[in-house]
This record gives sequence, C-alpha cells and structure tokens, in this order.
Amino acid sequence: MQIVTITSQGQITVPALMRKAISLEKFTKAMVKVVDNKIIFEPIVDVVSLGGVLKHKAKKNKHIGDIIKDEERIISKMIKK
Repeated sequence: MQIVTITSQGQITVPALMRKAISLEKFTKAMVKVVDNKIIFEPIVDVVSLGGVLKHKAKKNKHIGDIIKDEERIISKMIKK
C-alpha cells in the first residue's frame, strides 16, 4: 500500500513497484473501473502491437481460415494474461 496524491486535474501517478507488479509498463493502455467503492486498474493489450505476431508461422499454402483461427487463439491467450 502506498499513498499517492490526486492532482487538481484528477490525475495520480501509479508507483513504479505497483506498475511492475501487474506488468503495466508493458502496456500503453489500462482499463480502470470502480468495484465495491475501489478503483481497479487492469492492463489491456494494445491490439496494434499484436500486428505480425504470427508472421513467422505463416506458410505459403496455409488456408486463410486456419491463419485466422491461429490469430484468434493467440490473441485470446494474450488478453487472458
């Protein structure tokens, strides 16, 4: 637990140790929500950063439907993390 200051603009700085604890530094965006009168931060995957993650798996004769299924499976795994 750490005390932070809320600025006149409503901004806070999330302490570095807390950002590292939830791997927030790896993401440019985070989802913020209120649950039971508490503010919750959840890192989200920047979809643009996923571009080309399967490029090394692409095969010349692979059906587009199979490629899409592979992409959906990998994106789903990344979002769950």
